[in-house]
Amino acid sequence: MLPVDAVLRKVDESFEESVGRLCELLRIPSVSTDPAYAGEVRRAARWCADRLKAMGFSVTLHDTPGHPILVAHHPGPGPGPAGAETPHVLYYGHYDVQPADPMELWTSPPFEPAIVEAERGRRVVARGAADDKGQTMTFMEAFEAWHAVHGSIPIRATVLLEGEEETGSPSLPRFLKEHAAELQADFCLVTDTNAWDVDTPAITTRLRGLLYLEATVTGPSHDLHSGLFGGAVPNPLNVLTGILGQIHDADGRVRFDGFYEGVRELPDDLLAQIRGLPLDEAQFLGALGLTRSHGEAGRTLLERIWTRPTCDINGVWGGYTGEGSKTVIPAKASCKLSCRLVPGQDPAAVEASVRRFFEERLPADCTVGFRSFSSSPGIEVPTDTPWMQAVRGGLKEATGRDGVLIGGGGSIPIVGWFREHLGLDTILVGFGLDDDRIHSPNEKFELKCLRNGIRSHAAILGRLAAGQAGRG
Repeated sequence: MLPVDAVLRKVDESFEESVGRLCELLRIPSVSTDPAYAGEVRRAARWCADRLKAMGFSVTLHDTPGHPILVAHHPGPGPGPAGAETPHVLYYGHYDVQPADPMELWTSPPFEPAIVEAERGRRVVARGAADDKGQTMTFMEAFEAWHAVHGSIPIRATVLLEGEEETGSPSLPRFLKEHAAELQADFCLVTDTNAWDVDTPAITTRLRGLLYLEATVTGPSHDLHSGLFGGAVPNPLNVLTGILGQIHDADGRVRFDGFYEGVRELPDDLLAQIRGLPLDEAQFLGALGLTRSHGEAGRTLLERIWTRPTCDINGVWGGYTGEGSKTVIPAKASCKLSCRLVPGQDPAAVEASVRRFFEERLPADCTVGFRSFSSSPGIEVPTDTPWMQAVRGGLKEATGRDGVLIGGGGSIPIVGWFREHLGLDTILVGFGLDDDRIHSPNEKFELKCLRNGIRSHAAILGRLAAGQAGRG
């Protein structure tokens, strides 16, 4: 019998204890955005520290200008055959959660986890159940099972848990830069994404980057009466909306000059896999109250979300928007724009192109100013590394199903920061579901997903140890 077999059996036998420990953590209202909960955020960090210490990790809670960053190290079992070093993995998670508001929409108290029977079996309902306490506990409980059976975990591991993810991780980039030597590993393993479905795990190999801007068009020196001046002076709202209406062509492609520069077509095998995934498009759209997809012509829905760059208008304002009427030509009008970028695009070059696009379309006596809020490139993770093969093998061993290689339409800045500051690639293995209601009332995590996650991380540990592929 392989060492991992006994560990997987232990995971199954002690699963209710794992659920109980998750509920302990969920009862701590670690809301990072509200200063009133600062003590609770620290209590959650200490809870995680105590669990890791009990499994043989050395743990340090680092104070930051915000909430603590936990770093824990485990030396593993020692050198492998012929003195080879075991692989070294950096695990990342976060113990902070979103506020629970609006409280009246919860079916049970948000920080008193409820175990509920549902169509997929039991689920736990609480704030943080899926994002990210439940998912973080998948690898912590895998450590627990290995430690209980063998007295150690089979590889070298570093755990990095932060308490500011839900506020944009303001302390993390500087911390990574200052502690780069301490955080070196072979690769990062992050569990804060989704599975393909409740039975099928997924590995996210592509993430879109983000360019987020605010543009303000200014015209007259003050608001004007539209009867006295309409038709004779530039109206910043008309100018702005006219420019915004030119961003996309008839085929849904973005018209900023050079926008698609660097965008590569997918390899045929990856494109075939994406197009072959069993997505019920009608069901996907129906849940949104829609009947037809929209976007770049000639691309499937998943291709558009995962692999193609976009530009969306996120808000437009100016003039009078209160109750009743006020016929003014506003002195200025503003909008917010987000461009989701794919690997190969240069955020700085795209931003320069957006600015030129607006400036070239301004009439006389109008100006435009910009505020830049976010800029990060798209990320592509290599799929042919020994680490990826070990992860995929562990997922298959634990769940009986191949892990689907998927993309992500959103942005996860930490992946770029790990590459920039630590020089490490990240493998994103997730067990959440699209309907987990993260950030919303009645957030939940299917207990089947929790069990699959613990088993998967336990099996991945075994595969990594068996491969003996560490760098030292």
